[in-house]
Amino acid sequence: MTRVISKSGNLKYALAAGEACFDEITPGEVVTVECEINCNADVITSLESTVSPANVKLPFVNPATGPLRVKGAKPGQVLAVAIHAMELDEIGYSALWPGIGIFPDWVRQKEFGIVTRPMRVSNGFVHWSDAKKLPIAPMVGVLGVAPVHGAVLTIDNGPHGGNLDVQEITTGNTILFDVNEEGAALYIGDCHALQGDGECVGMGATEIGARVTLSVELRDKPKRMTWPRIETPTHIATLGCARPLEDAMRIAFEQMVYWLADNWGFSETEAYLFLAQVAQARCTQMVNPKYTYICKVDRSVLR
Repeated sequence: MTRVISKSGNLKYALAAGEACFDEITPGEVVTVECEINCNADVITSLESTVSPANVKLPFVNPATGPLRVKGAKPGQVLAVAIHAMELDEIGYSALWPGIGIFPDWVRQKEFGIVTRPMRVSNGFVHWSDAKKLPIAPMVGVLGVAPVHGAVLTIDNGPHGGNLDVQEITTGNTILFDVNEEGAALYIGDCHALQGDGECVGMGATEIGARVTLSVELRDKPKRMTWPRIETPTHIATLGCARPLEDAMRIAFEQMVYWLADNWGFSETEAYLFLAQVAQARCTQMVNPKYTYICKVDRSVLR
C-alpha cells in the first residue's frame, strides 16, 4: 500500500534553504502527498464559501506540503519527480482579487472587486454551471526544491521551481530540478483541476485540494541545466520564469538550445534554427511575481 504523507502541520509558505525536513522519501519509493487548497484550510468548504480579507492573508495563500528530504540527494545532482496520479477534492474555486491579474490597478486596487466562484468537481468535470461542464486536466501548481540561498515565497518561482503553474506538471510526466542542498528538500502544493493558458486572474485556475502520488529518482546533472525541465512521453520541455515576459521566453528557449546541443547532437546554431521550425511555446501564467514560459519539442522530430 502506498504510504501517505500528511499535510497536517506540514504546510509552508516559502521554499527555504536549510529548513528542517519533516519526512524522508527514498528514490524509487511511491508515496501519496496530501496537498491543501489554495487560500488555506477551511476557507472554501462548500458552494457558498467566499474569499475575503478576513480569511485570505496575502502573500500567505499558496500552502505547500514540505519539505521532504530525499535520501541520498546532494548538490550536483538532478531530482526527477515523476507524477503517477492525482486524486482531487470535490469542491474547487476560482476568484478575482483586486491588484492581482493581468489587468491590475496597483494604486486603487479596485477592478472588479473580490469575486468568488466555487465549483463542484466530480465525475471528471468541473461543473462551471448547470449548463456547462468542463473536462478536468489536473496539474500541480507549486513544485520545487530548496533554493540556493534564503527563502522564496510559494507565490513566487525561480530556478528552484516553486509556483510554476505549468499544465505539463501532471500525471505521466517527470519534472527535473537542480539539487541545491543535501536532501533536496521537496515541496508540493497548489493543485488545480483545470487551468487556462496565461492563468489570467490571480486565483484563476480551478484551485483544489488533492492527493498527489509520486516517486523520485536521482540523476547526474546535465552540464548546462540551470532551470527546471519536463519529460513527457511525447515531448521534452524547458521552463523560464522572469519579468518582462520576453525574458521568460528567452530563458526557456536558451535552455532548450542547450538541451538539444548537449544531448541530441545539434550544434547551438542548428538547434536555434531548428526551434524556429518546431518549437511549441506559450506563457502558462502571468499572475505570479515572475511569469512562466514553456518551450516544448516533440520527440518524434528528434528521432
